[in-house]
Amino acid sequence: MIIVAVVSFIVQWRFKSKFNQYAEIGLLSGMTGQEVAERMLKDNNIYDVQVISVEGQLTDHYNPANKTVNLSPDVYYSRSVAAAAVAAHECGHAVQHAKAYAWLSLRSALVPVINVASTLTQWTLFIGVMLLFFTHNPFVLAIGVAALALVTFFSFITLPVEFDASNRALLWLNNNYNVMQTREEHDQAKDALWWAAMTYVVAALSSLATLVYYASFLFNRRN
Repeated sequence: MIIVAVVSFIVQWRFKSKFNQYAEIGLLSGMTGQEVAERMLKDNNIYDVQVISVEGQLTDHYNPANKTVNLSPDVYYSRSVAAAAVAAHECGHAVQHAKAYAWLSLRSALVPVINVASTLTQWTLFIGVMLLFFTHNPFVLAIGVAALALVTFFSFITLPVEFDASNRALLWLNNNYNVMQTREEHDQAKDALWWAAMTYVVAALSSLATLVYYASFLFNRRN
């Protein structure tokens, strides 16, 4: 768990460093993140999705419930390589939704269950371990481990969704000279999205490590 925590810190730092680096590099096309997103949606014949600005930093996401591509101000108004990459990635999710991409559909269906499971893990894991040691009752901890298993499963389902969205974004950017006009810009966008994807990989591994840690208490108890 310590190793995963250290790796997670390094990956998060590297991703933010890359984003800040490419946020300083302006697109030769001069397009904003908003314009890139709207162009990609149009090119994929998606006309029922709105591109809006939301507060915060790195708060960019696609909301399938109300069909909105939500971009942070640093992406929405920026004319940088980083902004174009992020905007195209979030539109990649919109394309997944429009094409009924199976992994996204499964992920969306699990969201209500995962919200409950995440709440359960906050209360049951620590209390469950205490009860196991002092009362030898594993019931609460078992609930917490089961909930954490669902959260971990969800984090791994997220991986193909994120990688596919990035692949769709990069393919579209590569085929649109009017957006990214040089190979260097495309390579920079690819680098930024790769590090963003690595944050999801590390998050999944971190969740798995935590699951194994708490599950070991139940396993040792049975022995």
